[in-house]
Amino acid sequence: MQLKLKLTVVAAIAAFAGVASAQEQVVKIGHVGPVSGPQAHYGKDNENGARMAVEELNAQGITIGGKKIKFELQAEDDAADPKQGTAAAQKLCDAKVAGVVGHLNSGTTIPASKVYNDCGIPHVTGAATNPNLTKPGYKTTFRIIANDNALGAGLAAYAADTLKLKSVAIIDDRTAYGQGVADVFKKTAATKGIKVVDEQFTTDKATDFMAILTSIKSKNPDAIFFGGMDPQAGPMLRQMEQLGLSNVKYFGGDGICTAEVAKLAAGAKTLANVICAEGGASLAKMPGGTAWKAKYDAKYPNQFQVYSPYTYDATMLLVDAMKRANSWDPKVYIPELQKSNYKGVTAQIAFEPNGELKNPAITLYNYKDGKKTPLN
Repeated sequence: MQLKLKLTVVAAIAAFAGVASAQEQVVKIGHVGPVSGPQAHYGKDNENGARMAVEELNAQGITIGGKKIKFELQAEDDAADPKQGTAAAQKLCDAKVAGVVGHLNSGTTIPASKVYNDCGIPHVTGAATNPNLTKPGYKTTFRIIANDNALGAGLAAYAADTLKLKSVAIIDDRTAYGQGVADVFKKTAATKGIKVVDEQFTTDKATDFMAILTSIKSKNPDAIFFGGMDPQAGPMLRQMEQLGLSNVKYFGGDGICTAEVAKLAAGAKTLANVICAEGGASLAKMPGGTAWKAKYDAKYPNQFQVYSPYTYDATMLLVDAMKRANSWDPKVYIPELQKSNYKGVTAQIAFEPNGELKNPAITLYNYKDGKKTPLN
């Protein structure tokens, strides 16, 4: 009799546990970035931001649609390659994730955006800056950072109005990002009377720029603008010093505006000539930047690059819309996402009808004693 009672109690406990776990709903959020290859430091930083948000959300014990939600991050690697980017996007669609944070590069985000649109899943990028991303008008595409129109124009205005430069050579890495930001800089510089004396092209895999820089040196420009990322910018700065281009200013967008570029420049004096732009306020001027960065550094020491506050905000933003819609079904919560007015770490986030951030800020930086420092 006692054994039977024990078995009954055990069965009841097991049944209750089953009911309790059945009430917990797993909701997957995707993240895509390059966590392999030369841009892996950006991708890992981005993934860290999203992962940190998921852990904090789970600690809050959120209930949506009457169910306790357990968020899971499904992280994919696109290696900064457009084909891998669309394959990762399709994988997340097939996994029926509720939303996606990413990608990093414009060259991967633009083709992936069509995949997400076709399967009806919203994605929020806090890193891809090419203006073409939002041109198709997909209702699933959102950007929470300034685009290249703001970055390229801001840099050109600084070159002309503050530094009074007269001539520039332009190099881009032929990616959607590099070409896009270089084109905007070139057009704005021309309207401000800066003469483009040379245009050169490279790739996002190259490390030898001696031929390009030798050609540019013969044109004697006041500055070089590089549209590309830090794995190329670092060696380029070293080679500029070797060729005696030590007094030439070096401009670039957010792709070179990292702590890593100082390491990759490996002590080159030309680092002091770098002026770069980032979408968004500096960490110190972000609404929650300083406190957030302290939490991030405690969790992921020496991994911070640029975009992790944005991937953190993007994750929080998706869940905020789910809570307001009382649903994790994209069809139900996308309209709430479009109406967002969310107080993030990076900014107050609200969207234009095309998914662009309203009133985006930009910040210019230089490198003082090897440290990235805000100019404005």
